[in-house]
Amino acid sequence: MSAEQSPAAPGPAGPGAPDAPDAPEGDYDFVVVSNRLPVERVLEHGEASWRPSPGGLVAALSPVMARNAGAWVGWHGAADEKLERFDHDVFHLAPVPLSADEVREYYEGFSNATLWPLYHDVIAPPEFHRAWWNVYRRVNRRFASRTAEVAAPGATVWVQDYQLQLVPRMLRELRPDLTIGFFNHIPFPPLEIFGQLPWRRAILDGLSGADLIGFQRPGDAQNFQRCVRRFLGVAFRQGRARFGEGEDAWTLRAHSYPISIDAAAIEEIASRPEVRARAEEIRHELGDPETVFLGVDRLDYTKGILHRIKAYGELLEEAKLTVGPSVLVQVANPSRERVESYVHLREKVEGLVGHLNGQHDTISHTAIRYLHHGYPFEEMVALYLATDVMLVTSLRDGMNLVAKEYVAARTDGSGVLVLSEFTGAAEQLKKALLINPHDIDGLKEAMLRARSMPPAEAKKRMRAMRRQVLGNDVNDWSETFLRDLAATRGGPEGTTAVTTPGTTTGTTADAAAGSTAGSAAGRKEL
Repeated sequence: MSAEQSPAAPGPAGPGAPDAPDAPEGDYDFVVVSNRLPVERVLEHGEASWRPSPGGLVAALSPVMARNAGAWVGWHGAADEKLERFDHDVFHLAPVPLSADEVREYYEGFSNATLWPLYHDVIAPPEFHRAWWNVYRRVNRRFASRTAEVAAPGATVWVQDYQLQLVPRMLRELRPDLTIGFFNHIPFPPLEIFGQLPWRRAILDGLSGADLIGFQRPGDAQNFQRCVRRFLGVAFRQGRARFGEGEDAWTLRAHSYPISIDAAAIEEIASRPEVRARAEEIRHELGDPETVFLGVDRLDYTKGILHRIKAYGELLEEAKLTVGPSVLVQVANPSRERVESYVHLREKVEGLVGHLNGQHDTISHTAIRYLHHGYPFEEMVALYLATDVMLVTSLRDGMNLVAKEYVAARTDGSGVLVLSEFTGAAEQLKKALLINPHDIDGLKEAMLRARSMPPAEAKKRMRAMRRQVLGNDVNDWSETFLRDLAATRGGPEGTTAVTTPGTTTGTTADAAAGSTAGSAAGRKEL
């Protein structure tokens, strides 16, 4: 039987994985579906084992999984390898196998060379290939089939992100008894851009199989609603639209649920004496500058890294900043290194950094400290503490959690955030210095203003941003979404209620458009 058809019996899950429990299929009341499982395989002393993946989404859903007999459906990260279901920590894991060809065409191809640039305002030109689309559809069908196998009658299913946009409708056809939520972690484009997609109707039809779709911003939800009306002929009223006929009809709700972070955990890390000592050490290693500017991003063309470096370079050339008293640290985490546009971006970034350092470095100081690799999170928090000015210059971003991490780490209220107005975070962190990253002169002015901002003004701005971030964390986001999802079918009478920490379930009214609930999702791609 094919991978799409054959259920995997419980048993060994591969090197280092425990055996699955003796539970029948279809026994899980809460199922999360994402491109990647919430674990990664590691080698320690020659032995393979599993550990939880970093990221706010995994942290947010762990308590929900523990309380609700939860299962997680996703790919385990290795091509051409089929694993059986297994348990790790609070997660029951149902791996979905992918071949090397499918990784190339479904993930690197349609997901990240077609959908990703299209949904980010066509910053890079999307590629439209029918072969990629066919594989994307086949893989989505496999995810839907796997989910149908593990979900209990009346279970709640939460599908995550743009790689799996066909799953809601496929799953509804397989299991109409399920309550289905979908969250779009990236922007949803306006009608004029989305309309370029040859398979626009099929994508919208896939998404419309959900009971509740969450977006980062109200504008994203509105874009989706306009596209549905234009291409499917279905109108939303107060964030709701009706699909299907007769007894099989359902109501789709589309609202915003802005994501955030585990702010309390970051505060705790930032308060550790060893992390604070490391922050002081970092500043010393940088030559004890007066001002440390910092950028932290995946190496992605949506992040505005070239714009940031260009602005900094011009400030050096104009002698408005000086190497020694000032330094720019750019952490660029490797990303999608087999996708051609990312290869070209890395070449451009490293070429520009090399050019500027060649012009402006001194014997004892480097103009731009460029770091093309990831770091443990404790090291990143220390770097946040060592930084005077955080630069988030995204050309388009669903949210941008780095901005919120920086704010959460600044427990003493110091530091200045320069933030692109094209991020979801800009709608919440209004006391940042908001900039248009395409306006290089405006970006330069903001960088100079941030460097010389009076401490009293900086603290006033940071206090306001910290209230927002600390008051809307990752748990608030997951709790609010799941509560509203349970309410879409009338609460406990219409669906299996999902128990979230510190809340009642299945009893709230549908969220209003523009919900201000916080949080979740780490930088690790799911």
